[in-house]
Amino acid sequence: MIATHGNAISRSRDRLISLLLLPVVLIALGPVLRLLAEGFGIGSGLTLAHATEVLSRDSTLTALQHSLVTAGSGTLISIVIGAAFAFVVALTDIRAKGALVFCLMIPMMIPPQITALAWMQVTGPSSVLLKTLGMAPPLGSPQPLHSAWGIAILLGIQHASIVFLTLRAGLRMIPGDLVEAARISGARGWRVWAQIVLPLSLPSLAAGAAMTFVTALGNFGIPAMLGIPARYSTLPTLIYQRLAGMGQSVLPEVAVLALLIGAVALAGVLAGRLFLRRRAYGLVGLSGQPLVLSLGGKRPLVEAALWTFIALVLVVPLLALVATSLIPAYGVPLTLETATLKAWVEVLLNQPVTRRAYANSLLLATLAAVILMAVAIPLAWIMTRRPTRLTRAVDTLVDLPYALPGVVLAISCILAFMRLPFGITLYGTLTIILMAYLSRFLVVMLRPVQAAIGQLDPAMEEAAASAGARLGRRLRTIVLPLSAPAAAAGAILVFLTAVNELTVSALLWAGGTETLGVVIFNLEDSGDTVMASALAASIVALVIILMGIVQLSASHLPKGTVPWQG
Repeated sequence: MIATHGNAISRSRDRLISLLLLPVVLIALGPVLRLLAEGFGIGSGLTLAHATEVLSRDSTLTALQHSLVTAGSGTLISIVIGAAFAFVVALTDIRAKGALVFCLMIPMMIPPQITALAWMQVTGPSSVLLKTLGMAPPLGSPQPLHSAWGIAILLGIQHASIVFLTLRAGLRMIPGDLVEAARISGARGWRVWAQIVLPLSLPSLAAGAAMTFVTALGNFGIPAMLGIPARYSTLPTLIYQRLAGMGQSVLPEVAVLALLIGAVALAGVLAGRLFLRRRAYGLVGLSGQPLVLSLGGKRPLVEAALWTFIALVLVVPLLALVATSLIPAYGVPLTLETATLKAWVEVLLNQPVTRRAYANSLLLATLAAVILMAVAIPLAWIMTRRPTRLTRAVDTLVDLPYALPGVVLAISCILAFMRLPFGITLYGTLTIILMAYLSRFLVVMLRPVQAAIGQLDPAMEEAAASAGARLGRRLRTIVLPLSAPAAAAGAILVFLTAVNELTVSALLWAGGTETLGVVIFNLEDSGDTVMASALAASIVALVIILMGIVQLSASHLPKGTVPWQG
């Protein structure tokens, strides 16, 4: 009788805990469900005929073609870069691996609009760096990056780290025993790589390629900065231009376009999974040390090649960005006489819009990090210690807002929060941007905390419970202190991502709610390149400082918490 009563209490408690997941479900998945309702005409008056008309327009088909070309080409470039670094870093004995990986990760953490802005300062007739070196092309020469190939190249550089991280994780699972067995059988050099290493790494490479394609497909900053001046539209920029030009009257139309992006992204993910299913390999009964190959006398040459590439894709664009921020007017060569900090003072201290953007971005990023930290710890504990059908479903679906392109989530939030009960609207406020950030970055915070709680021994909590400690006290005195380092690292990752975000906020901002990404885009769009460069350079400095803090703290965090460590 007592046991039955205890089981009933346990079941009731578990049901109560499961109900606590409902707000998380509404915040994370509610906007996406609202988009689906709008796109399929549920309660909105949108008909299938209207959706067909939107999808059959020349502008839609052209933007779709451009998106597939740039995202596909960018993915191929990312595969080449990311795979080369992954094979060398994961499988060879090169030195300074940590520093190399840290530098490779910086382009991914820098906002895409800053990447585009920095690279535009490297090329073209107005490049301050080229003018200073006497290498600038003649005035009137076209900007070579204002093209499909320019967009694809920068997308490839921006997202190469995704391929690198995914492939490196897979390569580390390859045991050295396999290669030793192949060598004993007479296999040497490229034959070992082609017949053993490459086939076993294909599933990880395919997974990274699928993630890269989806991310490149939804990228707004690079196609906007490089494509709009060249009148080369992709689906994200088409949605932005339609909303900016027509406002809320085109919401049914852009909902269809957002669903189109989501469908293409889903197709890319499913193609990757189909490839993985056909290429799955099981390493049964093999343990031992991971595979490590010695480069011998070729090591200095390989290291020089990798660091030269890092200098070309990271150092040179950032130097060009800083050089542009130090001149009095765009196009003036940088010399000791022309160098000035006027743009830095103006953008950081005097301009109301940039000060407001810094305040808005820092506030939104801080609130998102703090709120998600408070939510992620109990949520991760529930998912780990109280698994139910609901928790498993939430665990699976919580990845959706982050996996979908940002423009899809932005349209979803507009539809979900534009008309709330009692005549309330969040559209045009900071709150709607915050809600979008909470939905998009929940998984960024949740996964490190889940990993940390999964490593905790449940015996500590069971001992506290047997001593009479209630659930709240156990969470406060045991789970919270032990998972706090992972939560702090997750908070910094959320902050880093949110403070520079553009794709979502570009469609959600209004006067007074500008974010840093929006202001940089608007400054460059209006021709104030020097101010945009100064603001962008200050953001890059902030990103590198925060990444450095995470790097220095990595040794005190659970394995896998910091994505570029491991």
